[in-house]
Amino acid sequence: MTDEYRLDALDVALLEALAEHPRIGDLELARVTKVARATVQSRLRRLTEQGVIRDWSPTVDAAAAGFPVQAFVTLEIAQGALDEVGADLAAIPEVLEAHVTTGSYDVVCKLATASHAQLQEVLVRLNQSPSVVRSTSVVALSVLIEPRILGLLHTAEPGASRAPAYR
Repeated sequence: MTDEYRLDALDVALLEALAEHPRIGDLELARVTKVARATVQSRLRRLTEQGVIRDWSPTVDAAAAGFPVQAFVTLEIAQGALDEVGADLAAIPEVLEAHVTTGSYDVVCKLATASHAQLQEVLVRLNQSPSVVRSTSVVALSVLIEPRILGLLHTAEPGASRAPAYR
């Protein structure tokens, strides 16, 4: 999302409706949000172009798909080796996401595996990277808060509404 694009109440309403009913069509979205279908289509296109809506993929639960062991791993990497570590991590399918961080460690990763034995294999593979100086891992026992975004959107200062008919 670019700095100059700010969500307004209609954008948030569309995102909420999509979160609640992921398979909803444009016509039904227009009915739910009480705006014209063309407005819905225009807004969805803009939200996609701005990167607010990143994709239209289904949300897949790793545990339900057969990968119930999840862990977070922090990596301390060699100076200037971020690109190499990124390539190494991208080659490991069990690495679900990786973020560059501040603090004692340089990267934090989320992993999912089918078993603890497989997790150990992945951790050994991570440590075999010449760019990884040290790693620390913690196994997630359960999910306390599912990934979420809608509540955060309500805390932002709204942009000016571009749809005067929206209520």
